[in-house]
Amino acid sequence: MFATLRHTARLVGIIRILARHDALFVIQVLSLPPALRPVKILFGGRRGNVRRPGLRLAAALQEMGPSFIKLGQALSTRSDLLGERFAADLATLQDRLPPFPGEQARATVEIELGRPVEECFHEFENTPVAAASIAQVHFAVTAEGETVAVKVLRPGIESAFAADLSLFYWLARMTLRGRPQMQRFKPVEAVRMMEKTVAVEMDMRMEAAAASELRENFADDPDFHVPKVNWPLTGQRVLTLERVSGVRVDELDGLAHAEIEPDQILRKTTSALFLQVFRDGFFHADPHPGNIFVDNTGRVAMVDFGIMGRLDEKTRIYLADMLTGFLEGDYAKVADAHFRAGYVPASQVQQDFAQACRAIGEPILDLPLHEISIARLLSQLFQVAEKFEMEVQPQLLLLQKTMLVAEGVGRSLNPHVNMWQITRPLIEDWARQHQGAEGRLRLVADELFALAERLPDIVRDVERALAYIARDGFKSHPYMAQETERAMNAAAGDSDTSAGKFGHDGFASGLITGIALAGIAAAAVLVFLALGT
Repeated sequence: MFATLRHTARLVGIIRILARHDALFVIQVLSLPPALRPVKILFGGRRGNVRRPGLRLAAALQEMGPSFIKLGQALSTRSDLLGERFAADLATLQDRLPPFPGEQARATVEIELGRPVEECFHEFENTPVAAASIAQVHFAVTAEGETVAVKVLRPGIESAFAADLSLFYWLARMTLRGRPQMQRFKPVEAVRMMEKTVAVEMDMRMEAAAASELRENFADDPDFHVPKVNWPLTGQRVLTLERVSGVRVDELDGLAHAEIEPDQILRKTTSALFLQVFRDGFFHADPHPGNIFVDNTGRVAMVDFGIMGRLDEKTRIYLADMLTGFLEGDYAKVADAHFRAGYVPASQVQQDFAQACRAIGEPILDLPLHEISIARLLSQLFQVAEKFEMEVQPQLLLLQKTMLVAEGVGRSLNPHVNMWQITRPLIEDWARQHQGAEGRLRLVADELFALAERLPDIVRDVERALAYIARDGFKSHPYMAQETERAMNAAAGDSDTSAGKFGHDGFASGLITGIALAGIAAAAVLVFLALGT
């Protein structure tokens, strides 16, 4: 009761902000409590706002604060639900907020690290260099003289997000009660996913681990740099990284002053994205220009590792097949990739899906090469998902948004060069390596190795089951028991097996031996592969 009253009062304030930005159209999808419907009519909406609906909603969410900015960013990945233009407009949301006082940042550092700031840092700048919804960044110099960037969580951000998430759950459930047809959009599950994502972002140790993993993946790469984590000065609410110096990737005047060719930076950023997605299956999912810098040697460096994506090898193989199929105009290959991956159910007609892929691909691929957008192509593909009962994978939605941002960075560097011209041969080469005999054997070997690891548990479970049968008998329909006994006797040629008991010891021994032989075979395949490669 009290929660409902609290949420209702909060919703009144939200309606006021939406009205101020002429974004009340959002309320139409919600099932408002009867008491709130006059409020919507009372506030009405500001007329004459000629901006697109997505931009108006983005401005309203920006004003509502951190949780709503994150909500807008999450929605911007759902072009399959909102449409391509609307999702792209939400992607313009700037995760920027006024900074909190430097004294509060110092206090957080001291509490988290358990010692005075002066013991940790020789210098600590009170004025932050960047302030976002969850944290802000201060430049500092460690006691050892290392220049670093210190990311500090906003005071009270955890409780603020908890209150807003409670509101989001309430709105999601209320919407489902009033509009059951919204169930296919899974609003409650969407809020739950957002809750998990934000929980990771609000633990600086998780971001530190992501930065460390990405740095390890590119340890030997001369063109791409990930700052080193200073673990002794990192905790749950504080992250300390090596400071990155250089110019933003979209500052063309700065690149020209440093005598750095934009086309070279485009090649390096594009290659780095390919390696993250296909080689490693672990990618930076927020590659906007403010997170990419170029140092005076032309090396590309990235910052802000709060949002990362993962793709397993099977998903990467699907992605390679799908992308090369579209780029080659081979829509049967595109459809086959979806059916083999299980994203489109077997009950659908594969030729019909290939035809839908052609309808999506032809208008885009007929454009001049530098205007082709694979991100837009994926967006339209996800929009036809419902028609074919296609299950849209969350990790692919995140990748689509990442590609959209990366394409924008590429166009800012050179509007006449398409990043897919650079990555296409890399993707095709990767696909050949992973879909040839060696690649397929490696996948089989991985599955056999996983089976071999589970083998002791499987044997124990079988032994327990057979011991139970030997002790208490196999409880089944009498006719089934007779038929099973007759079949076993015929196979073994043993007419002395007593009724209801058909050589439990021999059967158990044979079954366990079979499982063991399967494990030996798996090990032999692994050895063969190891020696062969």
